[in-house]
Amino acid sequence: MSNIKRLLGFARPYWKVYLATFVLILCITGTQLLQPMIARFIVDQIYGGARWSLLIWGALGIAGASLLGAVLGYLQRYGMSWAGQKIIFDIRNKLYEHLQQLSFSFYDQAQTGQLMSRVTADVEMTRHFISHQLIHIVAAAIRVISTSILMLSLDWRLTLVALIPVPLLVWRVKIYATVIRPRYWAIQQELAVMTATLQENITGQRAVKAFARKQHEIEKFERDNTAYLQRNVETVRTSAFNDSLMTLLIESCLALAFLWGGREAMKGNLSVGTLVAFNALILQVLQQVRMLGMWVSGAQRTSAASQRIFEILDTKAEVSNRPGAKTLSDVSGSVTFENVSFAYDGEHMVLENINLAAKPGETIAILGGTGSGKTTLVNLIPRFYDVTKGRVLVDGHDVRDVTLESLRRQIGVVTQETFLFSASLRDNIAYGKPWASEAEIRAAAHAAHIDDFIDSLPNGYDTIIGERGVGLSGGQKQRVAIARALLMDAKILILDESTSSVDVETEMKIQEAFSRLLKDRTSFIIAQRLSTVRNADRIIVLDKGRIAEEGTHDELLRRNGIYTAIYNLQFRSQDVAPAQSQAAGTEGGGN
Repeated sequence: MSNIKRLLGFARPYWKVYLATFVLILCITGTQLLQPMIARFIVDQIYGGARWSLLIWGALGIAGASLLGAVLGYLQRYGMSWAGQKIIFDIRNKLYEHLQQLSFSFYDQAQTGQLMSRVTADVEMTRHFISHQLIHIVAAAIRVISTSILMLSLDWRLTLVALIPVPLLVWRVKIYATVIRPRYWAIQQELAVMTATLQENITGQRAVKAFARKQHEIEKFERDNTAYLQRNVETVRTSAFNDSLMTLLIESCLALAFLWGGREAMKGNLSVGTLVAFNALILQVLQQVRMLGMWVSGAQRTSAASQRIFEILDTKAEVSNRPGAKTLSDVSGSVTFENVSFAYDGEHMVLENINLAAKPGETIAILGGTGSGKTTLVNLIPRFYDVTKGRVLVDGHDVRDVTLESLRRQIGVVTQETFLFSASLRDNIAYGKPWASEAEIRAAAHAAHIDDFIDSLPNGYDTIIGERGVGLSGGQKQRVAIARALLMDAKILILDESTSSVDVETEMKIQEAFSRLLKDRTSFIIAQRLSTVRNADRIIVLDKGRIAEEGTHDELLRRNGIYTAIYNLQFRSQDVAPAQSQAAGTEGGGN
């Protein structure tokens, strides 16, 4: 019940609606109790007393009570549905807002399909409970108590006899609730697994088709779907058995009521009208008790769903604003790493004892083998992760002492894995600066050498690109991402292999633009091409999470160390080709 209680905390802003609904339930209960009493009057006084002139009034009384109950029921259901929708609206917004606050470390481990299932299927499950089942449980409790009191007032002995099986009904409901909750939890988990499989398959369709794995993916989804089916079938079997047992117990109550009540009526101790009213009342009680099993089932499903929701809401962001964090503005662009060490799991260090100072306007190239910590190092600057030891400073401010938003607005980032939204090219370029003017957007596109391509499209900058930039080549997507970073006009730029997907000619054009645009900016560039490395003011070589070498291109070549090995393996072919081309041109000119 702790999950349900916590879920109901979202209902506090709408307590007036719930109070009004509670009053309506009392009124509806009154109309439902009135009808059997009118029936009793009709049977005993009109039929038994042959007062036929009152028959029309008796019929109108029942019809009027039914009509009033229907109108009140409409108001009650509408009020609860409205409140339920508002509550789910708040929960959904709360979830989405919280997901925006969670750190990269959370998304490193979470599955997209699992998160989608919790935000959609689990939230919808709670909506059904809050909008419908919750009020039924409250109404049932009120109706059972009030109806039982009325039955006792009619004939307390008949009431006790008829309700003999009720303790068994309550016991069965308790057992059912204990058994069914873990099964509904398992159902929600299987649904999330199936959703994750579906999401991965849709996202990875190019890989599926490229490697001819269609049949494998079909079988994989069928396994997940079968597991989900089996969980549901097991639960349905349990529910069906429980429903049948509840029906048997309820009908035994009716049998006892007719047996005892009929004998009392034959003895003259009980009027026929009272017996008719009594049976109508006991049917109401038993109907509420029987439905209790269904509502308990719904509550259990909601408990399982809400637990999955609260697991997200209870996840703390590892990177967040400290109390009293200041706004960072008008930075010059100096970046300092002081004795920085970092481990994703808190134990196994990916970076160790990094000391590095970048002056404003300086361009630093970062090289190293796979797993050396290049991307991890630059990710510490915008606080995508927090250092394990040491500190990172921007303009002398520890990045943990300033607000995340103000820090990240000072940093332009272009990652190797470019992500574009399913929106217009204009919106994608202006994503980090949505208030940018048309001239600013076009200038950024021109600097990234993507403007000619955009202008060639029928809708130009209003062209809608597909999800993740489908329809654009890798180089085009990276140039849009570069334009997006440049538009922010940030004093610090992080370029993580940002030209890895462009051809040599385009890269040369981008480098020309970079030579102007990076002049007054501090830049950290993870590069795989010689031109980028040569133009850097300083080169940092990482090896196993440590700075192994530091200096200019020529200085590092003279040392004949790790950089020289990387150069010979990775860059020499790039250096030799232009030289050969130049030599060939000279030779041809001599002829």
